[in-house]
Amino acid sequence: MPPKKVVKEEKIPLGRPGNNLKSGIVGLANVGKSTLFQAITKCSLGNPANFPYATIDPEESRVIVPDDRYDWLCEHYNPKSRVPAHLTIYDIAGLTRGASTGAGLGNAFLSHIRAVDAIFQVVRCFDDAEIIHVEGDVDPVRDLEIISEELRIKDIEFTEKALEALGKQTRRGGQSLEMKKLKEEEATVGKILALLKDGKDIRHQHWTPKEVEVINPLFLLTAKPVVYLTNLSERDYLRQKNKHLPKVVEWIKTNSPGEPILPISIALEERLSRIETEAEVEEECKKIGGKSALPKCVTTMRKALDLGCFFTTGTDEVRQWTIRNGTKAPQAAGVIHGDFEKTFIQAIVYNFNLLKELKTEAEIKAQGKIMTKGKDYVVEDGDIVLIKAGAAKA
Repeated sequence: MPPKKVVKEEKIPLGRPGNNLKSGIVGLANVGKSTLFQAITKCSLGNPANFPYATIDPEESRVIVPDDRYDWLCEHYNPKSRVPAHLTIYDIAGLTRGASTGAGLGNAFLSHIRAVDAIFQVVRCFDDAEIIHVEGDVDPVRDLEIISEELRIKDIEFTEKALEALGKQTRRGGQSLEMKKLKEEEATVGKILALLKDGKDIRHQHWTPKEVEVINPLFLLTAKPVVYLTNLSERDYLRQKNKHLPKVVEWIKTNSPGEPILPISIALEERLSRIETEAEVEEECKKIGGKSALPKCVTTMRKALDLGCFFTTGTDEVRQWTIRNGTKAPQAAGVIHGDFEKTFIQAIVYNFNLLKELKTEAEIKAQGKIMTKGKDYVVEDGDIVLIKAGAAKA
């Protein structure tokens, strides 16, 4: 008999299934977070200062997602209105050792992380006597350990409170379905607590759909996907060498397997962000033999959040809509307008790649390749969609 085909079990993504997901820039004080935020958002919100806690309230901005498909569609249709996809980014105050017990900005900082869906973790890998390090010297592995431990300690506190609250309810006893559900929740929260106390992060474990339903409302810090940004000097970034990097890579492989690590020079990004025109930026990048890492930061974070997109197109407007991968047509319609989800009839669909290949919608129609899809259709990344919906009830 032929061997049984092994079906790879898909890991269920944690977090909100929403389409307007947020990323926070996190790290110890003075590692370059606010400077990165200003470069990535082309904003100048306050001055990055050379002392801890220069950022107290999280600054927020929306960043355009770079996408060649969107650019091609705008060129193809030359629409009156162009609306690209965005990623919302927060600059969060610097963390310090002991934040979980209230040190520095402590609890305020950690509550700001709870409000985001994913984390850009900035790790300082550059030496500069002019920029103080909150721990006294540059040691990125120690910094990674501090952040990892602080987030886990705070999660233990959240989980213990949740377990205590569930315990009060289950002690009442009884055989009702509600009580059975509460006991299952209590068992899951107990399992979470044991893993955290064992030094494990929640996002690295495999969870059942029922367990995910219990985890998501806890807003655990270690459940959020992480993209690691190693902040190098401009010289190290351009020559792609740094004495700290091998140890950082090793730590991430061991403690956060599979999570992306992107080298970046925030000093270079800040310098490029001050150049007036895109042509001058391109010229400068050619001169130094390097390029900005910011577009890759944004696209990597979208991937970490499991986000895709679909397009609505025409001469009036080309718009890119953000959805979580796996979203069905009625929910995708709801991203355009809440009423469309309720009154969804069908979706007329073809993929961007087909349009690029055949050049016109007329040619796609002529070849019979435009699809009419119902409520069970899962919208694919890059689909061009026309939604048909009924009139909303008054």
